[in-house]
Amino acid sequence: MKFVTAILRPHQLDGVREGLLEAGVSGITVTEVKGFGRQKGHTEMYRGAEYQVDFLPKIKLEIAITAFKLEDVIKVITSIANSGKVGDGKIFVANLEKVIRIRTGETDQEAL
Repeated sequence: MKFVTAILRPHQLDGVREGLLEAGVSGITVTEVKGFGRQKGHTEMYRGAEYQVDFLPKIKLEIAITAFKLEDVIKVITSIANSGKVGDGKIFVANLEKVIRIRTGETDQEAL
């Protein structure tokens, strides 16, 4: 089993969600986050004063999947979220040791 964490631009969420559902992903967790990488933020004007925005709004997706779906999930996210510009995001993949569905007690792949 694998645990995929993806950081995306907020406006890309709907397209990625639809693509993941079509790829057979049964559930995702979405969190609104702020951060920066190579994009390094930007400057904005507010009431005539210029100020630096260091942390940009992003969306964090967390997805627990079986190992055989990993390449499909990566392909969906990269194809939909890629604009070719700095700040498109990142995908992190980690091994998932155990999953337990609290309601039924099912474990591992049956719990996904």
